[in-house]
Amino acid sequence: MDSQSHNLGFIVLISLVATIGGFLFGFDSGVINGTVDGLQQAFNSESIGTGFNVSSMLLGCAFGAFFAGRLADKFGRRSLLIVAAILFIVSAWGSGVAQSSMEFVVYRVIGGLAVGAASVMSPAYISEIAPAKYRGMLITIQQVAIISGLFCAFVSNYLLAGAAGLSTEAFWLDYEAWRWMFWMELAPALLFFVMLLFIPESPRFLVSSGKREQATQVLSKLFGEEEGSTKVSEIEASLADDHAPRLSDLVDKAAGRIRPIVWIGIGLATFQQLVGINVVFYYGAVLWQAVGFSESDALLINIISGAVSIAACIVTIMVIDKIGRKPLLKWGSIGMTVALGLMVYVFATASVDTAGDLVLGDNGVIALVAANIYVFFFNISWGPVMWVMLGEMFPNQIRGSGLAVSGFAQWGSNFAITMTFPILLTSVGLAGAYGFYGLSALISVLFVVKFVHETKGTELENMQG
Repeated sequence: MDSQSHNLGFIVLISLVATIGGFLFGFDSGVINGTVDGLQQAFNSESIGTGFNVSSMLLGCAFGAFFAGRLADKFGRRSLLIVAAILFIVSAWGSGVAQSSMEFVVYRVIGGLAVGAASVMSPAYISEIAPAKYRGMLITIQQVAIISGLFCAFVSNYLLAGAAGLSTEAFWLDYEAWRWMFWMELAPALLFFVMLLFIPESPRFLVSSGKREQATQVLSKLFGEEEGSTKVSEIEASLADDHAPRLSDLVDKAAGRIRPIVWIGIGLATFQQLVGINVVFYYGAVLWQAVGFSESDALLINIISGAVSIAACIVTIMVIDKIGRKPLLKWGSIGMTVALGLMVYVFATASVDTAGDLVLGDNGVIALVAANIYVFFFNISWGPVMWVMLGEMFPNQIRGSGLAVSGFAQWGSNFAITMTFPILLTSVGLAGAYGFYGLSALISVLFVVKFVHETKGTELENMQG
């Protein structure tokens, strides 16, 4: 094996370790999907209470993303990922043992801190150790890991509910199946913690912390001695200011306003959630039961959606470094707009039975196909590409702070969308809720065309802020 392939193999290996954080991000987000009935029964919660039980994690995500971005500038990317791994372990155990709604929420918020930290630190870490030529592909693997985590959570939920009879029935050791759904996360969380102990710290963080010798060692191992030394000098040159990164760097001192790149990051992060993707992931079982499918069928549909998502991400891995980020975002938005519009039509024209539930009839197949087309377009575009761009679009000096603010916006929007869905479901119905998501997808087309700039093939040291 030659030096270059050996270096690439090492880069891929440590990138895969970082993406275990993405897997846990996905698993922790998706596991809630099959536990909604169990939570309602165990804690006697109604629609607003259920919405908070499901979305409480997202409050932790918002703050986890914000503070991880800032703390990573002080303590390092790898260090924050280790903390996230510990929080994943605590949350997985605690969510399963919770005996009250408040106790459950506390453990879910702890998990949210972990998810938020992993969501911004894993792509940031990968972007800072990967060569520009492969950066898009390697960060996109993070999205494959997220979807794989969701997929595994859906499969686990389906198998556990099937083995127990229902998610609310007693299973191993006389604990309800929905509790075991949370405990399944302990295995990958422990693996993540152990593997993180064997990967190096981000070389760009080491340079910014004045640890030039350590940074040179890491970069030499990644790219070879000659290129490693050159890269250290380039990183030092890109850190134009002589102070440690801080939140105030997001303000353009000369213009006296927040840098435009920050607003673009916030826009990307927010639109990714306003299109409603996590309603499908968090409430998929509830959605399909609401239109007449059984719990078992609804959980199986989740598995199908997860498989479609993984297939879409694999396509993105193959093309993102060839055709770029912006075209994927634009066509993804267009595809989602069409698919969501079709779902709105089906829901709006459906009949209602005596219990007040929608009856889709033959159009149920159309809704199911449209939903999976929507999932495909999201995961070929906004799902992975948003994280790729956030991980690479900010200059070195403001990357941590830019990720902090953008990550907070992303998870704050996620919380708002998730919290309001059960309320929208009982007020304006599925057609009204999906109409809003479709409108957001349409507006996102205009946002991409006007404001988003291509980052394909650009070295991080050359990113303009």
